[in-house]
Amino acid sequence: MAGLLAAPALAVAQGTHTVPDTLEQRIAACTACHGVHGEGTPKSGFFPRLAGKPVGYLDRQLKDFQDGLRKYGPMEYIVTGLSPAYRHEIASYFAAQQVPYERSPVPALPTEALARGEALVTHGDPSRKVPACQACHGSQLTGVEPDIPGLVGLPYDYISSQLGSWRTGTRATTAPDCMATIAARLSDADITAVSAWLASRSLPADMHAQPPGSVQPPLACGVLGQREAAR
Repeated sequence: MAGLLAAPALAVAQGTHTVPDTLEQRIAACTACHGVHGEGTPKSGFFPRLAGKPVGYLDRQLKDFQDGLRKYGPMEYIVTGLSPAYRHEIASYFAAQQVPYERSPVPALPTEALARGEALVTHGDPSRKVPACQACHGSQLTGVEPDIPGLVGLPYDYISSQLGSWRTGTRATTAPDCMATIAARLSDADITAVSAWLASRSLPADMHAQPPGSVQPPLACGVLGQREAAR
């Protein structure tokens, strides 16, 4: 028995131990934080869900970390050496994952605050030139292929922190950055209201992203190839 137990250790010492060359093994650095299937950590709200998000969106986020547009040390380090093909392979893996959503904690807010959140999500605020979230993220807020992510099912803490990151410049993307423009027009109370309403919304029966071209974003968005605002 002692000889059997010693064999693996000896193999490692002699440099003969090999790690399986599978995608699952190669993305262990991703799944260590985001979950085996990219389900995220809904109870903490810190690591976002990757599963089922549009492949173009996921690929873009990896590139944004590579380019220094998104700021988070561990992610910036992990993606440094990824080739475009490898990035796309990782994005495709997580986009194909289908796992159940879990609810995350939502702070208790007054009814009027949640009503404000719903109004911003569904109608926007024309007086402040804030378009409705649904105008870009789809009528059910499940995203639009291949580049626009869903918003329903995301934790409150994650949504609010990302809107805050756009305001402070620690998250950005290809110019013109429509989300940075929108976030700058939201007040702190607006961000809280939108985040809480989205995080508490009932999930639609079909969580898949809408087909390509099914929305016409009202602002110029560089990630969508738009250089001029829609008329």
